[in-house]
Amino acid sequence: MTYQEILEAARTCSGPYCKACPVCNGRACKNAVPGPGAKGSGTVAARNYDAWQNLCLNMDTICEGGPVDTSFTLFGQKYDLPVFAGPVGAVKMHYGEKFNDEEYNEILVPACAKAGIAAFTGDGTNPTVFTAAAKAIGDNEGKGIPTVKPWDKGTVFAKLDAAKASGAKVFAMDIDAAGLPFLKGLNPPAGPKTVEELKEIIDYAGVPFIIKGVMTVKGALKALEAGAAGIVVSNHGGRVLDSVPATAEVLPAIADAVKGKMTILVDGGIRSGIDVCKALALGADAVIMARPYVTAVYGGGEEGVKVLTAKIKAEMEDAMAMCGVHSLKEITRDLLF
Repeated sequence: MTYQEILEAARTCSGPYCKACPVCNGRACKNAVPGPGAKGSGTVAARNYDAWQNLCLNMDTICEGGPVDTSFTLFGQKYDLPVFAGPVGAVKMHYGEKFNDEEYNEILVPACAKAGIAAFTGDGTNPTVFTAAAKAIGDNEGKGIPTVKPWDKGTVFAKLDAAKASGAKVFAMDIDAAGLPFLKGLNPPAGPKTVEELKEIIDYAGVPFIIKGVMTVKGALKALEAGAAGIVVSNHGGRVLDSVPATAEVLPAIADAVKGKMTILVDGGIRSGIDVCKALALGADAVIMARPYVTAVYGGGEEGVKVLTAKIKAEMEDAMAMCGVHSLKEITRDLLF
């Protein structure tokens, strides 16, 4: 399959909210919640995308030649790219009837592992969603990160127990999910967490723990204080709060504050290997792409994941070579115009 064929196939089974657009820029789905759109005006997802497109790379081919190395190591696990599929829950509600969460993760997790990357997996009110995703990760040598919602402590601990028993080696919490409209008033309850509460959860996990949903230096320092091994700079595509900045806009200050003290990932509007290079230049260690991998699974299953990942890798290799860098550590802000 080609990437174009994957998009065309996805359009036959995605929706009614996701259109599997030729350019996934957050405009066609806009404020469709539930769905992949954003809260309120629905402009935050588009702002994320636009912020990456407004950055330009400095081309430099007066340099030594040689192969480009895109490999990346996260907490002892080596990957071909600093790219992770994003955590998505309730795929049937948001993206289309073709898959439920368990079916989606059963395709996504092993497909990502075979493609040389890994998936963050989602969570839901149905406890089997998180457990099944964690098992899929355990079955694939621990390559993947189960991502728990900010439920009450008892619920979180029970989910972590199940995930550890399945063989997961890294956990995450998308703490900003406390603002998702469809989680309001549910049982178990989801809500914000204090530094002390996060520290208790992270200590209980006993493995590297990533906090997703950090958008300020203050938030990054709180996550560091709580003992998080990493953060994801993420505004949940605008689905949790309207009128927030793009992730690309806040990333540099956050990286200046905590780079080297914890792993920094960024999410939101990243759509190509060129965008990955821009994110690393701004200070991220790796990136997350959610919507593109949903489209890949809906349009091509395992092969869709393989094709999309190969496309991103080729774009990244080309951009690095044309900018005169040959490893991730050489990507600095000097790469940006």
